[in-house]
Amino acid sequence: MQPDAKPGDHPRKYAFLLLPGFSPLGFSCAIEALSLSNHHPSRTPFYKWRLISETGAPVPAYNGVTFQVDCALPDLDRHETIVVCAGENVGEGSTKRVLSWLRRESRKGMDIGALSSGTYTLALAGLLAGKRVTTHWEYHGALTEMLPDVVIEDSLFSIDGRIFTSAGGAASMDMMLARIHADHGTDLATWVADQMIYTTPRQPTAAQRMSAQNRPEARNSKLALAIQIMENNIEDPLSPDEIANVIQLSTRQLERLFAKYINTSPKRYYLRLRLKRSRELLRQTAMSVTDVCVTCGFQSLSHFSKSYRTAYGISPGQEKRGHVLAWDPH
Repeated sequence: MQPDAKPGDHPRKYAFLLLPGFSPLGFSCAIEALSLSNHHPSRTPFYKWRLISETGAPVPAYNGVTFQVDCALPDLDRHETIVVCAGENVGEGSTKRVLSWLRRESRKGMDIGALSSGTYTLALAGLLAGKRVTTHWEYHGALTEMLPDVVIEDSLFSIDGRIFTSAGGAASMDMMLARIHADHGTDLATWVADQMIYTTPRQPTAAQRMSAQNRPEARNSKLALAIQIMENNIEDPLSPDEIANVIQLSTRQLERLFAKYINTSPKRYYLRLRLKRSRELLRQTAMSVTDVCVTCGFQSLSHFSKSYRTAYGISPGQEKRGHVLAWDPH
């Protein structure tokens, strides 16, 4: 059976904006799905694309491989679809020039997407207010903290109106297969998946991490609830007594659960969660060390610094200086 195609429907055009440090895996999965569509036995050119950078210069991916592009920020056709490809140091690539270009082009009404931390760039451009979006799990906490007006889902990809976002990596393949299905039907999407040896495309709500299925709390509902309470109360930590009371256990029973499944105490596990969040914020946001200290529930900078150095071997300030964002959303 031939894929669904109407006169004027194809080729559909994409413009991939590559930001320095972008993930080549997510980008390759996305563009390969489009490329394979054009190799369907019908020989129909379903898609066209071009690669863009801010200046037209080649763009280094996070792994050091440099990608040639077709042009600098162009004046796009309103039927083109923009995809922002980002990864590490997304703030440095989200320059005022890039953000202005995204705002200008978005007024034409085209679809706009993002891979991995490219969601951050779209948010800085003011394109995500009230939208449901996703991003790579490593950036989830930082974006939630910085962008409270954006609904950030823990999903492989999200499509909300003309905005579509992906966690990156192999999830880019799932998202593009969903878009191909929407454009041209099941037959073409299935054919492309077969060519990619991807026998079971995932739904957007699938977990981003395989490790999530094997986390200790998945084996005990009370433990899972306790950890969820901790994750939801980073800024104002609860005491073990308070957590135990909420889940209707004694403090001693709570301690036994953590000892049995995680081999630590509730207090130490909670501290580890808060330090992990603080590290994400120091690395991925423009927040000051003091703001991170407060946001992660530490009552003093000295306690925060001592705990951080014990966990990671460097001070919060040293961590911050090693990961400076060039653009502050505030």
